[in-house]
Amino acid sequence: MSDMVEVVIDSIRVSLMSQQRIVILREVNAERYLPIWIGVYEAEAITIALQEVEVARPLTHDLLKNIFTSLNAHIIRVEVSSLKDDTFYGNIVAEVDGQTLNVDARPSDALNLAVRAHVPILVDRSVMDAAGITPEEDIQEQKQPESPAESAPQEPTEESQKRLSVFEDFLEKLDLEGEDGGEDGEDGEEGDGREDEEKD
Repeated sequence: MSDMVEVVIDSIRVSLMSQQRIVILREVNAERYLPIWIGVYEAEAITIALQEVEVARPLTHDLLKNIFTSLNAHIIRVEVSSLKDDTFYGNIVAEVDGQTLNVDARPSDALNLAVRAHVPILVDRSVMDAAGITPEEDIQEQKQPESPAESAPQEPTEESQKRLSVFEDFLEKLDLEGEDGGEDGEDGEEGDGREDEEKD
């Protein structure tokens, strides 16, 4: 676990062009973010769990959590374990009868279990280094005044507004590069991928 960093779910964004969802993971005690494209259903399921919305019957991820519980399997943590060919891979770490199990999963499903079981979310450091975004660095790169007028003090803004601006620019670039980016799994089903999995 020394090569893992803990993250929390910062927000879920919607691409206005493609209506795809992006979950934004924020590194704990750091201003670094990891955006992952996920399916609409998975995004709604995460939102329902985060907002503690009561549902009449168990949703798929509620059922999955109930199965773990019924089998006396304790979910310890979930992980975003690797990034291969622009596709994120997840892992569910559980303990059963003193044995540790690693269950391969899409990050979106693993995150859904994490918010329901209230367990830590970890990201492999190599994944965060490769795909993470640091808003402050992006802002510094954008601020390169060439004249005294440009270097004059500007009206102060809230830190949250700065982060939002960076993500808006980020999402705008994604929309322009490919409106059909989504989650293409290796078996033809939905899988968590980065935006540049273009189908055009």
